[in-house]
This record gives sequence, C-alpha cells and structure tokens, in this order.
Amino acid sequence: MTKFHSDLLVIGSGLSGLGAALHAAERGLTVALVTKNSVSVSCSIEAQGGIASVIDIQTDSFSKHISDTINAGVGLNKPEIVEYFVRRGPEAIKEMELRGIRFTKNSKGGFDLGKEGGHSERRVVHAGDITGQQIISVVAQEALKHPLISIYENHTAVDLITTNKFKIGSDNRVVGCYVLTPDESVELFAANTVLLATGGCGKVYLYTSNPRVTSGDGVAIGMRAGLSAINMEMIQFHPTILHHEKATSVLISEALRGEGGILKTVDGNPVMEGVHPLKDLAPRDIVARAIDAHLKQSGDDFIYLDMTHLGADFLYKRFPNITNICKSVGIDIANDPIPVVPAAHYMCGGLKATPEGVTDIPGLFVAGEIAHTGLHGANRLASNSLLEAAVMAREVVHHIDTYLHSHDFPEKCNIPLWNDEGITDSPENIVIKQNWEEIRHLMWNYVGIVRSNSRLKRAMKRIAVIKEEITEYYWNFKITNDLIELRNLTIVAETIIRSAQKRKESRGLHHNIDFPERQAKAEDTSVSIEELLP
Repeated sequence: MTKFHSDLLVIGSGLSGLGAALHAAERGLTVALVTKNSVSVSCSIEAQGGIASVIDIQTDSFSKHISDTINAGVGLNKPEIVEYFVRRGPEAIKEMELRGIRFTKNSKGGFDLGKEGGHSERRVVHAGDITGQQIISVVAQEALKHPLISIYENHTAVDLITTNKFKIGSDNRVVGCYVLTPDESVELFAANTVLLATGGCGKVYLYTSNPRVTSGDGVAIGMRAGLSAINMEMIQFHPTILHHEKATSVLISEALRGEGGILKTVDGNPVMEGVHPLKDLAPRDIVARAIDAHLKQSGDDFIYLDMTHLGADFLYKRFPNITNICKSVGIDIANDPIPVVPAAHYMCGGLKATPEGVTDIPGLFVAGEIAHTGLHGANRLASNSLLEAAVMAREVVHHIDTYLHSHDFPEKCNIPLWNDEGITDSPENIVIKQNWEEIRHLMWNYVGIVRSNSRLKRAMKRIAVIKEEITEYYWNFKITNDLIELRNLTIVAETIIRSAQKRKESRGLHHNIDFPERQAKAEDTSVSIEELLP
C-alpha cells in the first residue's frame, strides 16, 4: 500500500493544474498535486500578453472572436469547440477577479483591453505585461493554503498506472502514477482520478520561450498509457524572443506589436511590408516564417522590434516588466530597437480530449496546453492559451466529480510498488547530455519553422538511433529526472516528426516546401504509441 492516496492526482502546476486542484478541493475532493520544479515555474507564469475574451460588446462580439480564432487556425479548428471556449471567456475573467486577480483598468474603470496579432478588436484582458505572474501568484497562494490540497514540489511523474497494464481490474481505468521524489526514489501515488496538466514541449527545440521544465512529459506519459496525440506537427514559433547573450528564453510579448511596434531588418526596412495585409499584426505563423525567411536570406542573426516612436512615458507604463528586462542587458526600449528572433513557443496539438478534458481512458483527464480539443487548429490565436487553461480548469472538475460519484472504488487495490532491484547508478551520464543536445539540434534544423520531406526523413533516421540508446539506458540504470525527461523528449520528437510526415500539405504552423499547397479539406493527424519505433 502507499501513503499517497487522493481523489484526484494533478500532474503539473500551471493555470490549468493549479486551477483544477483549487476547484476540486472547493468541491470537497482530496487533491495531490505533483510538479517537477516549484509552483513558481510554468509556462502560465511566463505569459505576458493576457487572456483573450469578449468584453466590450459595443465593438466586439463572440462571432468576431470565433472568426478570428478560426482564421488564425487556418480552418483546422472545430467551430463548435471554438464557440465553447469563447462564450465561457467572460465568466472565466469574472471568476478570476472574484479570486482577487487585479487586471489593468482604464481611466473609466473598465478593462484596459489590448490588441494582438490576428485579433480584429481589442479584447486582451491583461495585468500590465506580467499577466501570468499575477494570475498564478493568486491561484497558487489559495492552493497552497487549502487543507484538502497537498502539493509535492520537485517530484517528477514517471508513468501512469492503469488496471489493464497490471491486470488488476476487469475494466480499464487509471489508478495512479509512479513518481520520482527529490531523493531519487520512486513512490506510488494512488488516485481515483488523474489530471495531466503538464504544459507543452518547447524544450524539444534548441531555441524556445518556454522554461526548462517543458519537455513534453505529459504527452509521452499519456501516449504510453494508450492515448493518441493529435496534430503534434503544429508547433507554434513565437516571432519575438529576445536575442541577447545575457538573456535566454525571454519572451517579448506580441502586445508590443499590438501597440504599434514595427519589425525591421538590421538595415531598418520593415519586415512585414507586402507580406500580409495586417503587416506586424499578422498571425504568428506568417510573421515567424517571414522572419525566418529573411534571416536565412540575409545571413543576419536577428531582426529588430522597434518601439522607439511610441515614447518613453507610454512604454514604461504599459510594459514595465519588459522595460526592466531589456534595461538589465543594456537596452532602453524607448531609444533602442529590441533584437529578436523566432523560437518554439506553444504546442497546438496534444492528447485527444473533449473541451472538458475527458479522454479515452476512464479516470484520466487532461487540461491546458497538453490537451488537443480542436480550439487552436493549425495556429493558436494570441492570448487564447490562458483562456483555454482557465476554462478547462473549471470544466474538467465537473466531469471529474461526476466520474467519482458514478463509480465505486475499492479501498484496496493491488498496485505493485516500484521495483528497481539489480539496477545500478549510471557511470556515464554524458550519454544523457549528448542525446539531449542532439535531439534539440536536429529538431531545430530539420523539423523547425520550414520543413521538407528529406529533412523529416533525416530526422526520423537519427531519432531511431537515439531512441534505441535511450531505451537500453533506461532499463539498465537507475532513473533520474534528466533520464525521465530525455525518454519523454524522444517520444515527443518522434511523434512530431511522424505527424509532420503524415500531413501532405502546408497549413498554418506546418510548412513543407515539398507540399506547398493547402488541401481543400482540413484534417487532423493522429499518432499512437503503437506507431512509434520499437
């Protein structure tokens, strides 16, 4: 038996994970939340722009937000799912305010609505330029003090436990997860339901805006349990990441372009002139490709985002966090253009789920970036990510509660404890470092912003060799956090490559020079664990 048992086990501590834990505890459910770093490290907390939601009904409407989302997603979205999230946006904002989250207001006391790429109206509710920090600080504080929530920081999920896998029940369902603890022992966390809310997979690429923890763990864990991954080739590259030797993975928010920032070459020429009618406010896939094409053609290492024409008073007030970050490396955004490059930012694909987070495995739910519901399509509209996380955090708990009340759970379940008898410490950890770096380089060079059949073939050939090495290593040596991440990263990389090979067109974030045209019918790609290399 295990000392860790709960109604709900949450894996991940971004907005969807923490939010769901809080909603579940408020319903009287016991919750264990594991996160492989601290609750202060997640993609949610890094979000600068805000939450897209229809607020000003005099100029905006649900139909406009839906249309903008589908246009950005190049028709791969599911319209009914888009409407589901868009219509729940205002309620999610209201709930956040009731929790004490302070969004920036205008002189009339209403929301100071921002505008970002792909949006036809101002509808981005924000808290300065540190929206994610403001939200997570409040939600995390409530979760940490709730008596029904136990939070385990620096704990890494290893694998889910299902009744089918261990033949401990007649019907397949999830019953818990093996978790690596800070002392590098593996504990059994038993639970009647499990929520995967682990975020994205930015660290599969060499350059990313994501924090160090985003190695696609939830996707790999879910696939090994039997879930399918949908549209994993749709990796969004944010157009503007700070390019500076003293600062890495620093996002420069799209909100700067929303307020009038202009992308320019090092020679001072506008990058987006003649590329798209919306110019600098074109959807992210178009802007990222335009920058990538210019950098490859010119040989330059970066382009500039020029804000200097907007004035110091406005810039320092509207973007205090970005102002301070840039000043720390010697850039005054009121007088100096900001050097930027594209980098991996968001996973628009994910594990197959309903908008309420329900999966094909009873008792297993997903929420946030890891979930593929049909909202984002082939390219996420700016600031729809926090919208998705906020809505799913609440809606998934309704279904978790329903599941718990409609099933009987035995007091004892014969789940085997982790067994690593005969396993030794690795004498050559350099193998992990080498393969980690090689995966990130090959994904950036072969499966990046622009792809080709030959590059994808090379990537698959190389990932096969790396996967064989890692599999042998995993089963012969004691597991560590780095080894778990590397194992997961390999599965995610292979899934992205296979998904890209399946899509015989260029659409949104997936651009293949051998299939430059868009097919008439938008269809999802799907990859299961059985399709991956042995």
